[in-house]
Amino acid sequence: MAAITAPATTPRRRGGQHRLHGWHIFWIAVAVLYFVVPLYSLLQFSFEGRYAGHAAGFHWFLSVFDDPAFRSSFWLSVQIALETVLVSNLLLVPTAFWVHLRLPKLRPVMDFVSVLPFVVPPIVLIVGIIPFLQPFTFIYSRPEVLPLIYVVFALPFLYRSLDAGLRAIDLKTLSEASANLGSSTFGTLVRVVLPNLRQAIISGSLLTVAIGMGEFTISSLLSFNTFPVYIFTVGQSQAYEAAALSVISLLIIWGLMIGLFLIGRGGRTSIAMGATR
Repeated sequence: MAAITAPATTPRRRGGQHRLHGWHIFWIAVAVLYFVVPLYSLLQFSFEGRYAGHAAGFHWFLSVFDDPAFRSSFWLSVQIALETVLVSNLLLVPTAFWVHLRLPKLRPVMDFVSVLPFVVPPIVLIVGIIPFLQPFTFIYSRPEVLPLIYVVFALPFLYRSLDAGLRAIDLKTLSEASANLGSSTFGTLVRVVLPNLRQAIISGSLLTVAIGMGEFTISSLLSFNTFPVYIFTVGQSQAYEAAALSVISLLIIWGLMIGLFLIGRGGRTSIAMGATR
């Protein structure tokens, strides 16, 4: 009788850990320095200067918070960012769902359209949009016009995230199972697809928030005093206050993104066919 030998197995690393090579550590260190050094320089500059004969310390931060224009511009940018997230998801989630489910041949077209905002500069986009929007004075003269424009800039990030999320699930099987259980197409989207796309929606929304909070060119050309425009205006004459505002802006955006990330982790367990009740 021939002896039965066990198949050869590749040795596993102890504890499932992968060793970091010298080049890996080097490039990680370069990346950390590339991001940390400018942030540290900005933070250090925001504490420099003198006020009333003493080191300024937190004075520039406190003086900024006392400015009414800071509060109004900040809340305007928060409102615009949240509206951009809402409008973008309302437009793109059903669109991506329908294209993947019913019109798969349009995927290359959607992929092409989703990268166009990378090709068209913001200044060119707004110059083309202004003549179109000027007749609609009820929206053109209000800051609510900005989320409608920012949706275009959020398109590559949010659609790509949704596209990856939809490719990761068996959408056809889930939809057929949901239909067999008596659910409509809208019910399938709300009860089955959205829970499985929660991480993708949150990931795209994180970048959309950053766009809404940090965009300067369009809001400046349309004469809306958003938070980036306010920082630029202060920086024309008050460098220390502008540095403090930049630090505050980074902390606020990071806080919003962390908050959205934590909300997304709360629904990490995906819901599939059982959600069609």
